[in-house]
Amino acid sequence: MLDTHTGRSLLKTFVQWLTHFQSSFGFCSDEEVDRIAHDLGISTTELRQLARKGPESADLLLARMNALDLDQGEVARTQPETFQDLQRVCTMCDCHRRCTRDLERDPLDAAWQDYCPNATTLKALNAQPWAVRREW
Repeated sequence: MLDTHTGRSLLKTFVQWLTHFQSSFGFCSDEEVDRIAHDLGISTTELRQLARKGPESADLLLARMNALDLDQGEVARTQPETFQDLQRVCTMCDCHRRCTRDLERDPLDAAWQDYCPNATTLKALNAQPWAVRREW
């Protein structure tokens, strides 16, 4: 989901809020936490893990999308559920260190496709003719 006024994803905005107020979980009932997770379409466990990882935990996704010349705003506007899922999967990924290293060395090297859990989705998105693509 994308907040069209700010250009930020609702998931990232929520994770920022949740990280800032993580201690407030102690004041929330389990039912309230379950409801928030349900509203976001994720499990309570994932919600707590996302909060622990912080709001910048999916920034590697944005760097990878940039390397692929995929416009984050356009993807978020036209396929909000897909974009939210990409962010969630990137945040939960255990390969952040390797991804960072690969992006710094050569962002166009296809090695990331061997370990990135978002590789299939990103390749499918990359094959689409986006309106803001440089080559179109």
